[in-house]
Amino acid sequence: SYYTHRLIEDPEWSLATVPHLTELCLQHIVHNFEKNPILDRLLPEHQRKVLDRLSTGLPLAVTANLISDEDYWRRCCSERWQVCDISNYGDSWKRMFFERHLENILKCFIPNTTDPSQVLDLIPLCKDYVRKLEVEQFLPPVQVDQREERDDLSDTESDFGFGEVSTHHYDLGVLITALPYLEELHLTYGVKDCGMNFEWSLFNFTHQDCCNLAVAVKMCHNLKVFKLTRSKVDDDKTRLLVRNLLDHPCLVELDLSHNLIRDKGAQAVSKLINCSRLETLNLCNNQIRHLGAQALAQALAENSTLTSLNLRLNCVEDEGGEAIGRALLTNTTLKSIHLGSNNLSEPTATLFSQVLAQNTTLTSINFSCNHLGLDGGKQLLEGLADNKALTKLDLRLAEVDQETEYLIHQIVWANREAARMGSLQHPPAKPL
Repeated sequence: SYYTHRLIEDPEWSLATVPHLTELCLQHIVHNFEKNPILDRLLPEHQRKVLDRLSTGLPLAVTANLISDEDYWRRCCSERWQVCDISNYGDSWKRMFFERHLENILKCFIPNTTDPSQVLDLIPLCKDYVRKLEVEQFLPPVQVDQREERDDLSDTESDFGFGEVSTHHYDLGVLITALPYLEELHLTYGVKDCGMNFEWSLFNFTHQDCCNLAVAVKMCHNLKVFKLTRSKVDDDKTRLLVRNLLDHPCLVELDLSHNLIRDKGAQAVSKLINCSRLETLNLCNNQIRHLGAQALAQALAENSTLTSLNLRLNCVEDEGGEAIGRALLTNTTLKSIHLGSNNLSEPTATLFSQVLAQNTTLTSINFSCNHLGLDGGKQLLEGLADNKALTKLDLRLAEVDQETEYLIHQIVWANREAARMGSLQHPPAKPL
C-alpha cells in the first residue's frame, strides 16, 4: 500500500509529528499575544500552556492587569533579579515584581532629564499591587559645567540659598498619593556607589524636597510605616514633617534614624507621640540631648500606644535618662527602650532600678556602651529582685561588674524561660 511504501522510504515519518489544530492555535495566540492578548476565554488547561510559553519581555501595558498567574510573575522576577525572597512581599511574586520595578525607576530617575511619563504611565498598571516602596537613593539633576557655575555664584546668592534651586529631587507626591494600598515607605535621600564623583551636594535633602514629601505623606491615608533615614533631616525639616503627620489615621511606625535631629526636632516628635497612633519610634544616631529627651519623656508619661523607643547613639546624659525613667514609672505600654551610647551613668541606673521594681510592662532595656559603673549595676540588680517581666537587659560595655552582670543575666534568663513556657501553654489566638 501507499503507507507501507511511505514508511519504507522514510522510516522516521509518523502521523504523530503533525501538530493538533489546538496546538497550532495556542502557538498562534502566544506568538501574537502582544497585539491580541487572548487568555480569559481559553480553557484552564489551555491557559496554562499559554502562560508557560509567554515571554517575560511582553509590555506591562499588556500583562499587568490581565495576568494574575503567580508562576508567570515568578519567571519575570527570576529572570530579572538573582535574589528573590517573596516573604518580604506578602508571598506574592506579582507584588514583588511591581514594587521592585517601580523602585528601580525611582532610583534611576534624574530630574529634568528622565521623562516623567516613565513613572506616570506605570501608575495605572501597578497601583493595585504596590504595598511597600524602599527607595535607597534619589539622584539630583544633572548640572552642566557644575563647578564653573558654582565658582560664578556670588556670596549674596549663596547666603539666600539660591544655589539650592537646582538640587531638588523627584517629587513623590503624584505617585504615592495615587497608590491606594501603599502601607510602607522607606526613603533615603542620597546617592549610592558615587565613587570618585562624590560631592556633598549629592546628599542634600532640600527644604523643597521636605515640603513635597510632607504634603505627600499627609495625603497617604493608609500609610502605616514611614522611614526617612540617612538624609540629613534637621530640626526644621523634622518640624515640617511632624506638622503634616499629626493625627495621621494609620501611622504606627516612624523611623528618623541617622539624621541631624537636635532637641527642637525631638520636641516636635514628642507632640506627635500623643497626636497619633505611633507604636514604634526610632530616633537612633541623631544629636538629641537632655532637653529633647525630657520632652519625649513628658509625652511618654501620658502615652498609651507606644511600645518601642530607640534613642541609641544620642547624648541625652543623666538629665535625659532620669526623665525617661520617671516617665516609665507611670507608663504602662512601652515594652522596649534602647538607650545605648547616651553617656548615662549611675544616677540613671538608680532611677531605673525603681522602674524595674514597679514597671510590669517593659520586656527589653538596652544600656550598652554607657558608664553605669559598679554601683549602677548593683542598683539594677536590686531592682530586678522581684521583676518577672524583663526578658532582655543589655549591659555590654556599661562598666558593670562581671559578677553583677552574670547575676542579672540569670534573672533575665529565668524570666525569658518563664515567658516561653507560658506562651507554649497559652498560645496566642490566631486571627480569624
